[in-house]
Amino acid sequence: MDSVTAVPHPRSVSAASARAGRLSLGLALLSGALGAAVALLSTRQRWSEGTATVAGGPFALTARGSDVTGVPAALAIVGLAALVAVFAVRKAGRLAVSALLALSGVGIVVAALTGASDDSALDEQAARASGDTSASVASFTHTAWPYVAVVGGVLILLAGLLALRYGRQWPAMSGRYERSGAPRQRRAAKPVDPERPEEIWKALDRGEDPTGTDPA
Repeated sequence: MDSVTAVPHPRSVSAASARAGRLSLGLALLSGALGAAVALLSTRQRWSEGTATVAGGPFALTARGSDVTGVPAALAIVGLAALVAVFAVRKAGRLAVSALLALSGVGIVVAALTGASDDSALDEQAARASGDTSASVASFTHTAWPYVAVVGGVLILLAGLLALRYGRQWPAMSGRYERSGAPRQRRAAKPVDPERPEEIWKALDRGEDPTGTDPA
């Protein structure tokens, strides 16, 4: 007995593709916006702590994420702008913007992981507090906030990967906002009912010939 291979109906395939596009769009928007917010929030928090010896006693030092590195905050803004720009471009432009979105997430992850072990910001504070340019921070520790920034970067990276995979199925800005050099065609005038005077007056107001004849 010959086996029969079921062929999916084109309509069902199209519906599944449209459903995947909608789901990926919603997930990309959510993860991209949330990732940018998380990354920006984390840079405002305390990333590292330590002490410096000042006048014979210990002096507590702290550094926020923005003191350690400005890369995560800058890339979060770039990623957010790229997420919006995805809908303003098409084809190759959308692919390039999607790649920029993904790279923004990667950059945030790398910068946050590097910043978790960076004590240069605390060394500068120790030098200022002690008046000794060679002073350095002691008992250096970092908080969990750099890893929160990593989570934000991963979310932005996910949005970029979704845009690269499903972006061609996402909608774009309406074509009416696009400008082209071709002149717009004027719609043909509706025929005027000679039995209705109000239509004749409206046609005259529009600069149309109510008789429907072309001028000689």
